[in-house]
Parts: sequence; structure tokens; C-alpha cells
Amino acid sequence: MKLISIVVPSGGVLSNIEFPRQVFTEINDYLAGLGKAPIFKIQFVGVCKSMQLNDGLFTVQTDITIDEARKTDLIIIPAVYGDVHNHVKNNLALIEWMREQYAKGAELASLCVGAFLLAGTGLLTGRKCATHWKAANNFRNMYPDVKLVVDKIITDEAGIYSSGGGISFLNLIVYLVEKYAGKDAAVYCAKFFQVDTDRYNQSPFSIFQGQKDHSDEPVKQAQTYIENNFQQKITVDQLAGIVSVGKRSLERRFKKATANTLNEYTQRVKIEAAKKHLEMSSKKIMDIMYEVGYSDTKTFRTSFKMVTGLLPKEYRNKYNRVHQM
Repeated sequence: MKLISIVVPSGGVLSNIEFPRQVFTEINDYLAGLGKAPIFKIQFVGVCKSMQLNDGLFTVQTDITIDEARKTDLIIIPAVYGDVHNHVKNNLALIEWMREQYAKGAELASLCVGAFLLAGTGLLTGRKCATHWKAANNFRNMYPDVKLVVDKIITDEAGIYSSGGGISFLNLIVYLVEKYAGKDAAVYCAKFFQVDTDRYNQSPFSIFQGQKDHSDEPVKQAQTYIENNFQQKITVDQLAGIVSVGKRSLERRFKKATANTLNEYTQRVKIEAAKKHLEMSSKKIMDIMYEVGYSDTKTFRTSFKMVTGLLPKEYRNKYNRVHQM
């Protein structure tokens, strides 16, 4: 039997705690229906017996504290709500317990921005990790030594798992069910909870937000200029002149501040504008392409798919309700 420890951190999100419990419990019921023994023992673990969640809206009673929990097989790390910097500081005892359990052979799985707590263990250094696309820049700033793969739904490396944002954590839970209980149990789980297991990428769901949570004013000026003039051809020399910074210095500072090169940033702004047109209008895709500053169909399609994981027509079919009707 596998002992599943769902941690209840300070600032935790209730749905990320309760839903995994429901999934693993349902698999035990499924196996019982087949005349088989349950495979999972599930427990809530916290620093104390009573934990407040969702800014105090809910209280969860843990089954066991970290001082009592000597050994486990798999630790589920839920998302936290609010300021992740504070949550990492407020959960240091829990983070240390997780690091100790990993050293004893336990596996770790973070859900959404639970990745910040997982990274706080230091176990992700040099390893891949996924988290919510909205938290990507913050994560890179806090943990520059972690290989963030913001487009991925699931990562699996050295007994450490992570999932993308929102309800994509269910894809990771189903993935773990298959690992521990087999393919049939995972298929049942996916059908029972109606999880689309064909999703491997969260790029179609991401919204480019400009990454302006930095203090480099010339870089912010360059970002603003790009966002206001993305339909035009913009050169690095042109931007360097506008913000009165040398070309090489601007390129270096821009990459450091935004995690994008100037060209990458411009492409992301163009594609974000194209996405909005595809979501909200009935314009022809060719017209949208020209409107956002592309002149070559192949380049536009390639760039769009690289950013979103979908071709423009596929994206419209997925997100434009008017077009679907």
C-alpha cells in the first residue's frame, strides 16, 4: 500500500488539498469493486492539527503533524493563495520536512504554484519544473537555478513531479494513479472525473502580460514602445536610440528583466494581439496576420504555433464562441 501525504500548508488552497484526496479515494473504491485490496492510504499532514486555508475561509483538520509523520511514499504539495514569498517563509518547517522525506525515499509532487514550496526545498536545482504561466516570471526571479518549463502540463524527474496551472493538476494526479495503480485505474479515473489526458501543453491557455515587475526604466520604455507599435518593423538600433541606451547594453538588460530577447518579446506581443482578434472577431486569419504586423503566412503560422501550441485556425475553433455558433 502506498502512503499518500497531502500536505496542508499555511496559505494553502482547499481545492488542491481535497480533490487529490477524492481521486485517490475513488481509486480505492474502484479496486474494491473489482475485488482487489485498496492501494492508497491517504493522510493530511501539517505543522499542527488545525490549519486555516483560503485566507481563513476554511479550516482543515490534519490527520498527523510533521513531527509525527516519520515516513511516507508520496507527498502532494498544493497551491498556495496570495504572496508566494511570504508563504515560502511561513512554511519553512514543512519545507524542511519534505526535504527530509525525499532523502528517505519519498516522492514529491507539486500542484500549480505549489511549485514555489517545492523549489524552496532546494531539490529542484538544475531540474525541470512546471507551474502556472502567470507565476512564471516570479518563479524565475525567485529560483533562477531551476529549469522552468512553463509550457508543460507535467514534469517527472528523479521522483519529483510538478504540474502546470489551474485544474491541470488533475492531469498530474491521473499520471500518478497510472504509475502506482496501472493503466486501467488511470483510464477509469480520467473518465470518472472527466479529465482530458490528451493535454500536454498549457501554452494555449497562457496570456502574455508583459513582465514589467522589474525596476529597469529604459527596459520598461522599450516594452511600452513595442506594445504601442508592434504592427511596425522595430529594430534593436531603433529601440536603443529611443531609450538612450547602447544596443548591446539594452539587449542584455532586456533579457535579464523580462526573460525574453527583444525579438521574442515583440513576437509575443504580436501573437497576443492576434489571439485577441481570433477570440473576439470574425476577421479572416489573413487579415489578422497583416493587422498584427506579419507579411508572410508561413512565418505567422510557425510563430503562432510556437507560442500557443496551436495553429491560428485551431486556436479560433477552440476559443471563439461566435465562430463556433
